[in-house]
Amino acid sequence: MKKILTASLLAACALPAYKISSDEQTLLVNHLQTTAKELRAAVKGLSPEQFKFKAGPDRWSVAECLEHISTSEEFIRQVTERALKSTPKPEGIAERKKNDGKLLEGVVDRSQKFQAPEPLRPSNKFATPHAALDHFLKARKDTIAFVKTTDADLRAYTAPHPVFKELDGYQWLLLLSGHSSRHTKQILEVKADPNFPKK
Repeated sequence: MKKILTASLLAACALPAYKISSDEQTLLVNHLQTTAKELRAAVKGLSPEQFKFKAGPDRWSVAECLEHISTSEEFIRQVTERALKSTPKPEGIAERKKNDGKLLEGVVDRSQKFQAPEPLRPSNKFATPHAALDHFLKARKDTIAFVKTTDADLRAYTAPHPVFKELDGYQWLLLLSGHSSRHTKQILEVKADPNFPKK
């Protein structure tokens, strides 16, 4: 019996660890903080008219972009949390890691347009744009706290993405941060429209 227990303990100790490195954690936290600051700066001081302005009937306003970013924050983080309850896939970690940079580039590339899933399309979920921003900032704070404190093996668990295929938990959080950056760029495009209200 003692030999069996010893063998079991040795086997458990031999299992590789897939927790993100301190460098990966720092990179992700910095990215999350930076993209949140960029969004806050992009919408700071806007009037109700500026928030509501649409460059065309099929274009989103700043308020709609902000609502989408806010509702997406928790939605994407929950994908990561659900993935952590699935069966781990440690065999593909090295290959997945190589795609981190390409993933971030793809997410923020505004030359490619994607249709938002129904639950994340703007529908006046918040009373005001400021309420949407407050919701986002709180959710982003929770995301950063999760990254700083989790002991989860983020690299070992995956979930499919409709565009970027199989992403691990770490990559889903990179995507989350890049997603807010992508739509902050969209907000800046709205503000750059020649018909954007002066105040």
